Amino acid sequence: MQFDFIKEPIITEKTTALIEKENIYTFKVEKKANKNQLKETIEKLYDVEVQSVNTKILPGKMKKTGKKRVKVLTRRFKYALFKIKKGQKISLFDTGESKK
Repeated sequence: MQFDFIKEPIITEKTTALIEKENIYTFKVEKKANKNQLKETIEKLYDVEVQSVNTKILPGKMKKTGKKRVKVLTRRFKYALFKIKKGQKISLFDTGESKK
């Protein structure tokens, strides 16, 4: 199904700053999805107009775990940045804070 391309939103201080300044939303996405599929999915799911899509695959990191502090490689993942038309927003990222 087409909606399986979007895994979860990435909500951090940096991504919320991107939303406020440039109206760019960030999601973890399926590795095999291309930009056109991602754009169509976001437009259908959230009823917004996407102006551009940028994607990036982050490499896995070395991490120590367990009693013996064994080094393990974490998984790689792909994320996408969606620039939304000015005046529109995705309610999923709304934190409920009001500006003063």
